[in-house]
Amino acid sequence: MSHTEGCSRRRLLTLAAGVSAVFTFDRALATATSPSASGGQTMQTRAIPSSSERLPLVGLGTYRGFDVAPGDPAYRPLAAVLDELFRKGGTLIDSSPMYGRAEETTGELLSIHEPRSPAFLATKVWTRGREEGIAQMENSFRLLRTERIDLMQIHNLLDWQTHLPTLREWKEQGRIRYIGITHYTPSAYEEVEAVLKAEQLDFLQINYALDDRGVEKRILPLCRERGVAVICNRPFGGGELLARLKGKPLPGWVSDVQVNSWPQLALKFLLSNTAVTCVIPGTGNPRYMADNAGAGFGSMLTDAQRQQLIALVG
Repeated sequence: MSHTEGCSRRRLLTLAAGVSAVFTFDRALATATSPSASGGQTMQTRAIPSSSERLPLVGLGTYRGFDVAPGDPAYRPLAAVLDELFRKGGTLIDSSPMYGRAEETTGELLSIHEPRSPAFLATKVWTRGREEGIAQMENSFRLLRTERIDLMQIHNLLDWQTHLPTLREWKEQGRIRYIGITHYTPSAYEEVEAVLKAEQLDFLQINYALDDRGVEKRILPLCRERGVAVICNRPFGGGELLARLKGKPLPGWVSDVQVNSWPQLALKFLLSNTAVTCVIPGTGNPRYMADNAGAGFGSMLTDAQRQQLIALVG
């Protein structure tokens, strides 16, 4: 991943000064508080069907958490969030022009990350019209400070017939490496199915959670059949799932699958479906990032364990 040197020296020094202490503090903190599930191992990966390239199981969503400016106190921990993602072996960072300042924040922090980050950058186009789509995507390149985007996705299928030829042209040129579509509502599943059947795509990003399992019936089997990688958004069901599980004891068998928290277990439930390629829980907290990444280590759940969790949430 090559990130352009769009920052002035003064801008870089300002950003670096704001995050250097956070890197030092949170690295030490994460060593004490992050899951020990990795045991020195590397996060597990799965193959992207269209290329066989391996992608780590746990990535990062930037919705809300990265929509902050350098002067905001919430900005300072974000450098450590990226540090934890990479330290645990994750690479995928998913953003969007619709996430406020998230693309720009991601580009800023990656531009000063040392060593050079291994980020797999994913973003989206969400507008009508060919020229409007091109302008929006060009702006994403600028904000992310990169000459190549790994995955460009047509968000919510908006004007997908218009944008898809541009994405294919840019893929041939090497500006983007993979193309995909996204959605997050069950009401769109019929259209998602139709597009997956009609077009050859690399990725689908779709909602999937322990308490939101509608994609298991037809969408995930279709992706497996069509050779489409699956990214799970809203893996905690929008947040309600963890609130329902808070305070409940973890099942007695969690040590068998190297899990020590409900977020890890909720993510591992999704990853235990082999049609899933990667999950992208969003966070602006390095402790949560370290905990989430723990789901990418250890054994996957058995069918019996999955059914027990389904019964638990009703």
